[in-house]
Amino acid sequence: MVAARDSLLSGRQQSAACERVLQRSLAAAIICLQGVLHGVHNEGLIDLFARTTDDIVSLEEFRALLDSRRQLRIKFGADVTAPFLHLGHAVNLWMMREMQERGHQVQFLIGDFTTRIGDPTGRSTGRPERSQADIEHDAAAFLEQIAAVLITDNPALFTVRRNAEWWGAATAADLVQRLGAVTVSRLQSRDMFRSRQESGSEVRMHELIYPVLQGWDSVELASDLTIVGSDQLFNESMGRFFQERQGQQAQVIITTKITPGLDGVKKQSKSLNNFVALADSPRDKFGKIMSLADALVVQWLQVYTTLPLPEIEQIDQGLAAGSLHPMEAKRILAQALVERYHGRPAAAAEDRWFRETFSERAFPADAPQLCLRPGRIKLLDLLVLLAPDQSRSELRRLLLSGAVLLGAEKLADPQQLLDFPEGSCHEVKLGRRRHFRLLVQEE
Repeated sequence: MVAARDSLLSGRQQSAACERVLQRSLAAAIICLQGVLHGVHNEGLIDLFARTTDDIVSLEEFRALLDSRRQLRIKFGADVTAPFLHLGHAVNLWMMREMQERGHQVQFLIGDFTTRIGDPTGRSTGRPERSQADIEHDAAAFLEQIAAVLITDNPALFTVRRNAEWWGAATAADLVQRLGAVTVSRLQSRDMFRSRQESGSEVRMHELIYPVLQGWDSVELASDLTIVGSDQLFNESMGRFFQERQGQQAQVIITTKITPGLDGVKKQSKSLNNFVALADSPRDKFGKIMSLADALVVQWLQVYTTLPLPEIEQIDQGLAAGSLHPMEAKRILAQALVERYHGRPAAAAEDRWFRETFSERAFPADAPQLCLRPGRIKLLDLLVLLAPDQSRSELRRLLLSGAVLLGAEKLADPQQLLDFPEGSCHEVKLGRRRHFRLLVQEE
């Protein structure tokens, strides 16, 4: 009886094993067929990516993936803690867009489960917990911004997943099993955890296991490739670790170059106000580029534009020899950047506007117009009317820096009373790029 039962179980196990092999073979065949149907072509991709790539883990595996000629699954994971994307984020997005153009699929993974925990990467303290409503709101804003670069309206090239699909349904036993594969010393080896401990700050357990959660996401997605900043290498390496344990082919990790922000010191950050945002208007993009530190022009041309490298080399040589002024090099950069996001006509229009406004000192003909009732008004109150999107403290800083002009007169006292008679017209300059016309009349 025991022998018969063991024989029956053995037969069922063999049958199940054969079924799994057949399913994997069928899935592989479907993926290969998808590659043919979507016109996958990978020629010259590695050379193209070299321009913005810091490292590849590993180059040999990446070559093998490309040589397979099948449609690749690209993991693009994001904890939507702040719906704000700048040019630094766009480096990865443009590389993914190139993969899409060649027939590969981006799997956009909304970390709705892991966002509740918060990625500790680069943090000296823990992140506050977020509500589901906040996560949903930020995810929608995130999707809207990435659509400026990625193809998001073709399901064959872009799909949206959420890691609550598997982590929300996972049991305590599932979690313990996955944690059991990783040593504590491996998790504690991260620089930011050591730094927190040395400074006396706390490292909470849910933060410590965050890389395990993010790593397992790669298994669920069966990710072939992920393109991330170098600060995500540890977490995505955990993905390779879990994939190999589950019998999957380990994903290739491409880390990208990180450049300093507009100030030339730290990487782009909203809090440091040294960024160019994807959501910025063409005018704001152009104007911000013109404020870039001179030493960064060539680096930004290489990383953030598609200008041919021989042309960038000529610009570099011209700057070094003094035959090309840095302002002219910035105009080339600003035009290339605006053209990439908004098209050639917009780039030409913004270049013309900038030259007329700053080089020729002309007041912009398209400056917004505000009607003001005659009488007296405090300067700060007037600025609030002109720029309601800026805080009073920001406006005071502009005044203190001498960045507010009424006609040709520089204004600095926020409490100054201005007298505007009936029928008068005035030109106001607020900062480097904001201009307004005031028409004084009774409503």
